Amino acid sequence: MRARDKAAVSALRATLAALENAEAVPVGEAELRGLALEQSPVGVGATEAARCELSERSVVDVVRAEAAERLEVAAQLTAPAHADRAAQLRAEAAVLLRFLDGPGTA
Repeated sequence: MRARDKAAVSALRATLAALENAEAVPVGEAELRGLALEQSPVGVGATEAARCELSERSVVDVVRAEAAERLEVAAQLTAPAHADRAAQLRAEAAVLLRFLDGPGTA
């Protein structure tokens, strides 16, 4: 990261965001409708919701999905004008897959 590896930084930021999204609590239809003003929760932390805790397997699945998505998009970018973007996506996928190979290989 100190060498300012743009592919690694981009891939890791996007994957961390995907993991944050995966930890979000699902919202039911009743919560989407909302409450009347007088029924609204009041006080510090009243609107906070506990996050889901992902298992190691779930984390691996999210990282794999992020890498697969990058490889799929890179495969679709066949025009010569998109060669740089496809190479960047492949590099990002390689960074993510390196983390899945096991400890000490990243």
